[in-house]
Amino acid sequence: MRLLNLSNEKKRDASVGFESRKAKASIEMVLPDGTPKQSARALKATLDTSLETLLAKHASPAALAQAMIDGDPEADVEQFGMLLSKTRKVYLSPGNKVAYCVKVEEVVHTPDGAVKEIRPCQDADANISGNDPLRWTGKLMPKAKAARMFIFTHTYQVQHVNGLTFDFLYDMAKQLHESKSLMLLGAGPKGSGPVVMSHGGTPYRAFLEGRVEGEKYCLALHLSNLEMKPPATTGGAA
Repeated sequence: MRLLNLSNEKKRDASVGFESRKAKASIEMVLPDGTPKQSARALKATLDTSLETLLAKHASPAALAQAMIDGDPEADVEQFGMLLSKTRKVYLSPGNKVAYCVKVEEVVHTPDGAVKEIRPCQDADANISGNDPLRWTGKLMPKAKAARMFIFTHTYQVQHVNGLTFDFLYDMAKQLHESKSLMLLGAGPKGSGPVVMSHGGTPYRAFLEGRVEGEKYCLALHLSNLEMKPPATTGGAA
């Protein structure tokens, strides 16, 4: 279990645990003889049978379509379906050559999909377990509104590590449960920065959700780096 440093509305902080909890499927997939299924990777295509390579070999898409009717240039019968074990990710140049020096950039888009900015990608340091705790910003957002504004890509369950942190987290969950809202968390010395879960990771907006049932509680940390905004409209006469 990983640890994060979390503070409450009274600016009292504690190190608590968190982990990803996956829902267990109620249906188990098995083979006809009852043995458990196993996942496998199979080769789908090679560079020689990719669409880009095939288009470069033929004069036009129509010529490629005719070649696919006459034969099977898109299928490598010797390698198609080959089971794969260990694989490695590589970057390719436009000529499908292995690129050994890659410059990673971050592309920022506007709500309508246009490119707004291209900037060098910078590795951010993790900020969840340092001296500066994740702070309550005091900004509550109703759950229904948050669900319409943000796309949550990760969710972690925050857990107590001893009796003292149980009361610490239970009080948080109870307050959020009664408000029916999510609390925006902030990182950094001033508690206004994004949350980075690991070194070189993606900066996220972090929201805390709480639920209680009797003496039991559930505190969930929701992360989002995608905000849904309506595209800009331009006025004009119809």
